[in-house]
Amino acid sequence: MVASEHAVATMRNAALLLLLLVPAAPALPEVPPGPRVVHPGGPSRFAWPDGRKAAVSLAYDDALDSQLDNAIPALDRHRLKASFYLQLSQPSLRDRLPEWRAAARSGHELGNHSLFHQCSAAAAGHEWVQPQRDLDTTSAMQMKEQVLLANVMLQAIDGQHMRTYTVPCGDVRARDGDYLPLVADAFVGIKVGSGAVAPDMATLDPAAVTVDAPEGVSGDELIAIVEQAARKGSMVNFTFHGIGGDYLSVSNEAHEQLLAYLDAHRDVYWTDTFLALMSYVRRQRGLPLPAATPAPR
Repeated sequence: MVASEHAVATMRNAALLLLLLVPAAPALPEVPPGPRVVHPGGPSRFAWPDGRKAAVSLAYDDALDSQLDNAIPALDRHRLKASFYLQLSQPSLRDRLPEWRAAARSGHELGNHSLFHQCSAAAAGHEWVQPQRDLDTTSAMQMKEQVLLANVMLQAIDGQHMRTYTVPCGDVRARDGDYLPLVADAFVGIKVGSGAVAPDMATLDPAAVTVDAPEGVSGDELIAIVEQAARKGSMVNFTFHGIGGDYLSVSNEAHEQLLAYLDAHRDVYWTDTFLALMSYVRRQRGLPLPAATPAPR
């Protein structure tokens, strides 16, 4: 067994042990069925619950300390729920696991961001990719096993069975091909590709939802993107990294301005976890929800 396979096997065994020890989490709240607007003699048009004009997914990647220190307290002050995509090899999972569990208990989503955050070292600006975490030298089957194992580990943390995924760096091409089709059926939704506002909810592919990763932007700029989604009757997908610290960061002030705006306009925008939003989208579109993720073999 090569070293990487041994590491994954060790993590798999640890995850299964944790799964036996973790208490069952409370069931997630029911996602409202919401209305469908039907035009006489024509197809149905997508509609958000309670007449809202758009949906907003606030997500935070990489399991960073500033998310626990700054983002979650701000979200909780405004009673907004968000999605946190955990890279399961990050030190904050080891050092601050009770805080991540507490975030899940309070209604935030813990999403899958892979075990080791493999990205393509050959891509422009990816000089930071470590050789052992280079997607270009990782097989598609290795990625499949690791991503599904990450689901098992997340279940050990929060007790939940349904999951969404954000593709690290948006890179899907492994050494021998695209790995995303091998794992797509395990997720309610997948964020991959560039673009904050979904162009058309009627044709949106739940396994290819585009996303914007803001960095150094103002609160006014973030709000302008949200308003664009309202004009289209669509959804906006933000994936933040650092909030008031760490890297690829947005200031606490800009983040707070966005949250205050969403809090003050709840009648216009449905802000919720990506899991809740995509579960609703699937039901509105008549698309099945995936079965609980099987453990990797």
